[in-house]
Amino acid sequence: MRSILLLLFLLLIFKPTAVFSATLEMEVRSPDSSLQQIVTDALTLPILSPDDERLNRQRLGSFQRQLPRLVREIIEPYGYFYSHVTARLEQPAADLFRMIIDLEPGTPLLITSMNVDISGAGSEHPDLLREAHQFPLQLNDILRQDLYEQGKGNLRQKAVSLGYIDADFITHTILVHLGDSQAEIHLHLDTKERYHFGDTRYIESGGYPERFLRRFLSYRRGDIFSYSLLGRTQVNFIDADLFRSVSVRALPHLAENGQVPVEVELSPLPRHRLRPGIGYGTDTGGRLTLEYRHLNLWDAAHELSGKVLFAQWRQQVETTYTIPDRRRIDSLTLLTIGTEREDVDTYYRREVFSEIEYRRSFGRGYRGSLFVRATSERSRIADDDRRTQLLLQGIRLGWQQIDHPLTPERGARVQIELQGADENFFSDTSLLQLTADTSFLVPLPERFSVFFRFRGGTTWHRHSFNNLPVSLRYFAGGDRSVRGYKYNSLGPVNEDGDVVGGKHLLVGSVELERRFLRQWGAAIFYDAGNAFDSFENYRLKQGAGIGLRYFTQIGAVRLDLARQLGQRNNRVRLHLSVGLGW
Repeated sequence: MRSILLLLFLLLIFKPTAVFSATLEMEVRSPDSSLQQIVTDALTLPILSPDDERLNRQRLGSFQRQLPRLVREIIEPYGYFYSHVTARLEQPAADLFRMIIDLEPGTPLLITSMNVDISGAGSEHPDLLREAHQFPLQLNDILRQDLYEQGKGNLRQKAVSLGYIDADFITHTILVHLGDSQAEIHLHLDTKERYHFGDTRYIESGGYPERFLRRFLSYRRGDIFSYSLLGRTQVNFIDADLFRSVSVRALPHLAENGQVPVEVELSPLPRHRLRPGIGYGTDTGGRLTLEYRHLNLWDAAHELSGKVLFAQWRQQVETTYTIPDRRRIDSLTLLTIGTEREDVDTYYRREVFSEIEYRRSFGRGYRGSLFVRATSERSRIADDDRRTQLLLQGIRLGWQQIDHPLTPERGARVQIELQGADENFFSDTSLLQLTADTSFLVPLPERFSVFFRFRGGTTWHRHSFNNLPVSLRYFAGGDRSVRGYKYNSLGPVNEDGDVVGGKHLLVGSVELERRFLRQWGAAIFYDAGNAFDSFENYRLKQGAGIGLRYFTQIGAVRLDLARQLGQRNNRVRLHLSVGLGW
């Protein structure tokens, strides 16, 4: 008895509360399927309460009464002014409401008169006449307000883009005859006068000479005025990486004799920039870097940059003096001098070099350059000490399209270099060498991506291959070659089994990667290739493995565990690098 009383007491205290959860659906029925979608997209359904059925019915009743007016207002801009709309509410289940809208659009308004006139200085311009002729509404079309506004905007925008920046509509009316289901459109655009670019004034130029700044302008004084050219000019200044902020604006209120002045306000970056760095890679060991950049040297827009690299197996000091082209924004000349030392298991080399390069871009990611490089190299490989002097001349061609410079998700890169030397022209030997690098990153569904990389090269030489310096021989192996092997440890061998490098190179890689969480990813990969002297002695070396990726603002940190394939003793090697293997 006590148990029963206790149970009743608990039930009274903890009386369960019924929770009402309702769902509202909407169905639009009309002979015109396009109107069904328009109404469905335009209407916003009321929010139902999860625990108050009475309140829900009040909301639904109010919504049902408003629907005929709302639907008519939605479809009137599409030319239907005589529509008949009814709405009813059904409840097929206790927790389900369905609002059914029956729509009879009636007879639409048809355009029976269409006049698009142009006056002013641009009244005979063929582009404006073509735009008027291609107005999105024509005779006998159903009157649609959205297409009407689109056509008006396109016509005026075309006039502005052609330099008629004061163009405006004198007349823009739609006469509606509801009784006859007819409509008339009358448009009259007055272009007024045509404007041209006037003088360009620079504010806070940071000491850069005006002739240098003019390279970034996408227009010249006297050209037809265009806001799109102003936008392109601003992008040019931003892409130069010389200014902290850029503002390019027209001053039409100060126009005189049809010429619009332009004001360019620039906030230059500091002239001196010093950037230290520290890192580690299995190809280089621990490394320290120091980069220096001096902008606007001599107030002539020249640039001086330097780089110092101290790594466990490689050291480099390099200085570059950059002279911009006097007229072209996409051209420059670089003068470089430097020295480099490399000491790895396969070889030792020390090089002193100087190079002059003329570089030019061709748009859409294409670029090319001509160069002359004087180099003196002392090397030791397989107990053979050699000193070589060469005057190399060549050409570099490249193409690149990536969506982000440091952490790309889609991209492609192609780099081709052809260089040669002649023993009769300040060189110790004669040779011609062609090298090509290609990389492709392709996104896949479910946050997967696949990365392809290929590197190939070939060398023609007149005398013994031993006359070639180590820097012009091909090797394979390492973080960005065939993983599972040490850096530059693969290639043809001599009689003693020492790697001496090859005349040719073929190396390829495929990598499947999947991102997870926000900054992490995992990959599986397969690498294959080698350096060789002829296809008869080509020995394919292979490596495969798994990798872990951590994506940062300076690029991806890549940790790969690779295993050799096809060897008598397949060894495992750990590779660490930063950035995509472009």
